[in-house]
Amino acid sequence: MQIIVTWMIFISLSIYPTESPTQLSGEFSNFQSIEKRLFQNEEILHLRLVGGINNLMKDRGDDHEYHSMRLEHIIKNDTLIDSIKVRTRGNFRRQKSNCKLPPLTLNFNNDSLGATSLFKGQTKLKLVLPCQGEKYVIREYLVYKLYNLINEYSFKVRLVRLTMYDTQKNKTYDPSYAFIIEDEDKMAARVDARLLKRDGIKPGYIESENFHKMAVFAYMIGNTDWSIQYRHNIKIIYPERIGKLVSVPYDFDLVGMVDAPYALPAQELRMRSVKQRRYRGYCLKSMEALYPIFYRFRELKESFYATFSNCTLLEEGYVKSMHQYLNEFYKTIDDPKKSRKAFLYPCDKYGTGNIVITGMPKMK
Repeated sequence: MQIIVTWMIFISLSIYPTESPTQLSGEFSNFQSIEKRLFQNEEILHLRLVGGINNLMKDRGDDHEYHSMRLEHIIKNDTLIDSIKVRTRGNFRRQKSNCKLPPLTLNFNNDSLGATSLFKGQTKLKLVLPCQGEKYVIREYLVYKLYNLINEYSFKVRLVRLTMYDTQKNKTYDPSYAFIIEDEDKMAARVDARLLKRDGIKPGYIESENFHKMAVFAYMIGNTDWSIQYRHNIKIIYPERIGKLVSVPYDFDLVGMVDAPYALPAQELRMRSVKQRRYRGYCLKSMEALYPIFYRFRELKESFYATFSNCTLLEEGYVKSMHQYLNEFYKTIDDPKKSRKAFLYPCDKYGTGNIVITGMPKMK
């Protein structure tokens, strides 16, 4: 599922954007109300997608197109209807041999959206559908919520109860859980930042506290499927108020906490399973830079546990296993010997710390 290279591309520091704070502040204020309406509310959205569902689900090739659909937002006894365009998206999960249902892109035309539409102001949103079981969708959704606790530079998500009706076949699909991911441009605007779309950025160019938070989080959840250099499952933004690059992770279906049946670590990493942890930050001369990060993770410990305990959609056995998984993480960061072994691993010249994940070639 992944292609691996062991070299890094050098680029100059001219990647830093030149927009002024004034240029970006207007965008930021415009999107605050949108974020509140769609992503601040924790209630499950009840949506119904109506149209040629079968044709949409079969359209997974390189020449996949948008399909005209109707999106119904069901609130108690009322239904708000929006006309939208939908197409399949993704790389691994778009392939029919891998997933029963592919992730989707919802494309909104704001001129046709009603003033009361929850999606007013949106352009495109990613909708993650069950690939091989809806329980894995719920788990991945919760991983996003965990990172929201750690870092404001993160993607907002909203859980959805989705029904689909095929008008051509007169068929209603069984309801399933899914979730919506905040648009990347709106995420950047929300935090007063610019989105960078360029490969080859070295991890050392990322603001250090942000990078260490992200890398330790990746270790905690069992995520090795990412890289800064190729922006693989990473977005790079430039927030004006800190004046440095920031990395924002996404796409967590291959992490140990989700434990999807198709999730496998890259062979080059020489790992047994995705639930095995492997720190993939850069080599540090000492552990001092990570001590404040560990402190922050300790502060959030009870909130992390509660994220699983308070979710009534999870199986009891899974909740217990995640508590144990987190216990192992905290035992590591609380033990100086164990933490040095785990987090100085990238310095081991005989290890796999120099491996750079490029990901699959991006499908159109």
